[in-house]
Amino acid sequence: MTKPAYKRVLLKLSGEALMGDDAYGINRATIERMVADVAEVAKLGVELAIVIGGGNIFRGVAPGAQGMDRATADYMGMLATVMNSLALADAMRQIGLTARVMSAISIEQVVEPYVRPKALQYLEEDKVVIFAAGTGNPFFTTDTAAALRGSEIGAEIVLKATKVDGVYSADPNKDPTATRYSHITFDEAITKHLQVMDATAFALCRDQKLPIKVFSIIKPGALKRVILGEDEGTLVHV
Repeated sequence: MTKPAYKRVLLKLSGEALMGDDAYGINRATIERMVADVAEVAKLGVELAIVIGGGNIFRGVAPGAQGMDRATADYMGMLATVMNSLALADAMRQIGLTARVMSAISIEQVVEPYVRPKALQYLEEDKVVIFAAGTGNPFFTTDTAAALRGSEIGAEIVLKATKVDGVYSADPNKDPTATRYSHITFDEAITKHLQVMDATAFALCRDQKLPIKVFSIIKPGALKRVILGEDEGTLVHV
């Protein structure tokens, strides 16, 4: 077996990634494929934590949320991430993978509250830990939640799964001459105005010297190649 490059990682999934080709919601085939990728990584002995967004669910109610108080809308988004986390954990259960959902807001009849020592214990027991409800505070994105939880659990890297296979010099969908960076420093990403993560999350990762790997979750086998340290996606480092 090839030795993984990392022992403990934080995987950031966007809610939109669960939609597949649907307009909103969870596409069953898409979530099953993602969970199969996660299972491959788990078999390598990697301790895996996941933060997932809620855009796929919130998108369906967004028109009705126009003009709503920002904090209220953010709490709705947090609840959407809980729904996604439960779906992800159940899909893992169906293929024999043990997952625990821990929420930053208290819904104890449904999911466990987030308690750091308990999360660390689950990781050491080779359970996948899914962090739901963002940071538990409005005005912070799930990118920031990923940076925060990654720092708290001592992850070696944050893996940001997107629809694009890395960070490019320009938008590859608009500029055919755009080139992918195999690696770039935090300072270079700021200077070049590259949108890797939102500013708060990016600053936290930089301050904690927590590298970020941006890669495509759509590309077959990409997650495993990242874990094995192969040239996949873009590494953002100090």
